[in-house]
Amino acid sequence: MGQAVFSPTVVYRDPKAALDWLAKAFGFEVSLLLTDAEGNVAHAEMSFHDCPIGVAGEWAGAQLGGARMRSPASLEGQGTQFIWVVLESGLDQHCETARAAGARITEEPADQFYGARSYRAMDPEGHVWSFRQDLEKVPTAQMEAATGLTFKVGG
Repeated sequence: MGQAVFSPTVVYRDPKAALDWLAKAFGFEVSLLLTDAEGNVAHAEMSFHDCPIGVAGEWAGAQLGGARMRSPASLEGQGTQFIWVVLESGLDQHCETARAAGARITEEPADQFYGARSYRAMDPEGHVWSFRQDLEKVPTAQMEAATGLTFKVGG
């Protein structure tokens, strides 16, 4: 059996503007873009280091049992998820590039107890993006001591 790949889709009021912004702020690349006769985005995918993410416009779809897909901008800023993106290097510069593109940095870059450096950014429509760069492997006992939590990894 092949490796499973999760491919989330992020919903925007203006998916065409989101494609441009995500490329400028985070370095994502458009890998597939389907447009209708009026030039509206019908389907779009971006990639970042071979990881896919969908970018869609708001819609209500029969395929989803009538569920309505909305941007946080249409829901008074409410969100239902955030997306983790792991960087190999350059986290601090990545944060500055995002900030210069207009991302609201909601958590500045900082070293974490679990051995990574991370920052969190909000895009213009209110989606939360968390970026992480792994720095070191921290023993479970050390993480438990730092947090007071019990860690269980795997089944």
